[in-house]
Amino acid sequence: MHATDGGPAAPTGAAPTRPRRLARDLTILGVVGLLLLAALGAGAAAAYRELYSPGAFVLHYLELLEDRRAAEALAVPGVAVDSAELEAAGLPATASEALLRTSALQPITDARVTDEAVDADVTHVTVEYRAGGYDGRTRFAIRQDGWTGVVPRWRFDVSPLAVVDLTVRGSMRFSVNGFEVDKRQVSIDGVDADPTAALPLLVFSPGLYSVAVDTAISATPGVAILADSPLTNVPVDVQADPTEEFVSVVQQRVEDFLTACAEQKVLQPTGCPFGFTVRNRIDDAPTWSIVEQPTVSVVPDGAGWRIPSAPAVARIEVDIRSIFDGSVRTAEEEVRFTVDGQITVQPDGSASIAVGGRVD
Repeated sequence: MHATDGGPAAPTGAAPTRPRRLARDLTILGVVGLLLLAALGAGAAAAYRELYSPGAFVLHYLELLEDRRAAEALAVPGVAVDSAELEAAGLPATASEALLRTSALQPITDARVTDEAVDADVTHVTVEYRAGGYDGRTRFAIRQDGWTGVVPRWRFDVSPLAVVDLTVRGSMRFSVNGFEVDKRQVSIDGVDADPTAALPLLVFSPGLYSVAVDTAISATPGVAILADSPLTNVPVDVQADPTEEFVSVVQQRVEDFLTACAEQKVLQPTGCPFGFTVRNRIDDAPTWSIVEQPTVSVVPDGAGWRIPSAPAVARIEVDIRSIFDGSVRTAEEEVRFTVDGQITVQPDGSASIAVGGRVD
């Protein structure tokens, strides 16, 4: 009898392939998972840095200034200040908000974060930028202000506003970055504002501010101020110069005044800077003429202007009768004198000129 064969026998020494493939696939999946997690982590870190970090918060504020969106910049958490915060920082509590507007802004450009440093609960963010033609650098203090879902909110721990303590001499009106300002409209004293007093004005920091005077009476080239330190005082003193038109008007007024003085047929014209004295009697009314008008200049003098002393010459013709023998002689004399004066600018912008002087 022959035994039956139940089938081919399994080859000896062959390794199972399915477990190996499974292990390899699991390994690949693990690596892929790790790469995905790393990519997600990197993406989350990039998103945090670009959108939710303290640096991103500051750059958003600067982008609003670049776009001249003043109202939105003022609404950024921690920007607006009240009088108590100003006083605590040693700044005038009555600082005007007149310049916290689009028409008074020059854009900030090329802003970039150069440093972030954490000090307890405050993050200090340093930013470099261009303000007009100037390079600037400002350090901001940022504090977390709660959460929005899983991302943090931020606010300025120290407001980025600053105060320009502006003194403009020679004019009640001036412009800042082209925005017209009248001291009487922004001062807490209103129409009684002191023309020589400093005017505290809140401004966005960083910001470039050009102050200029351009009126019929006075003018000055723009004076540029870079406000680059949050919640600090920036003192600025601007002296306007008289315009050629104004000096010309003053010259004409002085000449008219002296001409009117010369029309008085007396030895000592009333209220005038020249006169003549005789020891005898005069036989007839004297005749005056101005033979050399003064060359007038105008210089600043506090809230107004002053006419410095300037030489002039008048001529008198008068018949003089001797008290001894009754004889009459005609005297023709040149009288040298100097002219000066004060000029007061009235609230309506007109000028009041008071001319004085004396005989040399």
